Amino acid sequence: MPDVRSEPRRSLVDLAVSAMRERLERGEWRVGERIPIEPELAAELGVSRNTVREAVRVLAFSGVLEVRQGDGTYVRSAVDASDVAHGLSRASLREHLEVRAMLEVEAARLAAQRRTPEDLERIRAALSLRGEQRNRRRRSVFVEHDLAFHRAVVEAAHNPALAKLYHFFERAVRATVQATMEASDLPEPDYASHVELCEAIVRQDPEGAVAATRALLQPVLDALDPFQHDAQPGPSGSPFR
Repeated sequence: MPDVRSEPRRSLVDLAVSAMRERLERGEWRVGERIPIEPELAAELGVSRNTVREAVRVLAFSGVLEVRQGDGTYVRSAVDASDVAHGLSRASLREHLEVRAMLEVEAARLAAQRRTPEDLERIRAALSLRGEQRNRRRRSVFVEHDLAFHRAVVEAAHNPALAKLYHFFERAVRATVQATMEASDLPEPDYASHVELCEAIVRQDPEGAVAATRALLQPVLDALDPFQHDAQPGPSGSPFR
């Protein structure tokens, strides 16, 4: 690996962080293991011990490393959430929508199977707040009501891991809702499809819930698909069927 000092355009701390992330990605440092001490890392990376110390602080703040006073620094996670968030920020609108569809389709399926009376109450209340007449409210208010409905569906799936993943991705979901509202040439998920999703969950119809969720996002996905005219879709024309 080249000496990090050979790249002057970035700060030495940023370069040290990147070099340490590479070791994690390659599996050189495994979860639960102690990483080399400051002097060793400084020599290996070609930077000062202060630079190493700051890089460790960055990775500890993002949950990748854990500093144990008097014992050393250990690998807590091989995944840097801040790096994932940065990658999401660079993704296109269609890429965001594709991931959103994957999450919400499975959430709808599970919600139809597992929903409780309390879940139904929350979903119906959120649907009522969302409504259809968004032009009577500020756009930001409508977006939050729309998100509250989809969040209620995800919570009704009763899968904590899915809920946490959706919560992590929610900022990107918010951006997709805002973007589709601002783009005059993109179809918007309609209120009727939201009602159909709610009703499918009420009657415990997993396939109906999946179909309704797809109907929400497929039109805008099709509008954004650069390969739409070249592809030969199946009967449904949907990449999620």
